[in-house]
Amino acid sequence: MKYEGVIFDFNGTLFFDNDKHVGAWGQISQELRGRGITQEELFNHMNGVPNEKIIEYLSEGACVNKQEYSRKKEMIYRRLCKEDKEHFHLVSGAERLFDALKDAGIPFTIASASIRENIDFFVEEFHLDRWMDPEKIIYDDGTYDSKKQMFTDAASAIGSRPENTLVYEDSFSGIRSAWDAGINSIIAVCEKGKEEEYAHLPGVIRTIETFDELIAK
Repeated sequence: MKYEGVIFDFNGTLFFDNDKHVGAWGQISQELRGRGITQEELFNHMNGVPNEKIIEYLSEGACVNKQEYSRKKEMIYRRLCKEDKEHFHLVSGAERLFDALKDAGIPFTIASASIRENIDFFVEEFHLDRWMDPEKIIYDDGTYDSKKQMFTDAASAIGSRPENTLVYEDSFSGIRSAWDAGINSIIAVCEKGKEEEYAHLPGVIRTIETFDELIAK
């Protein structure tokens, strides 16, 4: 099947950065509740979830300055990214997949729970505008409660019907949101050894570690 369009999640899918989120959310969590967070907590309660919802979770609904804490968290996150020069790059094979999609005339974009400042940061640092229109990237602008509507809006932005759209995602919540948006072709990006956890999730047609597995060398 030739898909009408492709949507990529970003964090944990195109860019492996969970440790940066753990570090940044850890500092915010320390301020809000006196302790940091774990990788497991990040994966089960935070990945693919809009920032203000995460802050509600960390503060048990008590925080009244969610936007301020959201901006502060992302400033810390961007600093950590730039400090880790060795790992500050797109997942292996992503650029070649972008080239292949562009050559095939298949439109694609990103649907991310990141805020606008981070999207601008990624576009600039990874030169994403070589492959896609930054104005068609869907991000957390404060109006989304989950990624379901993000996927719907992203498909609309590239002129693709959900049922004929392919999604790349790494989080359970993101996969569920894509499925709920009517997308039934999802490739899960996951660590080796976790394939079985993803293989039976709704809509998942394949699991990969990196995009090298999709492109002939």
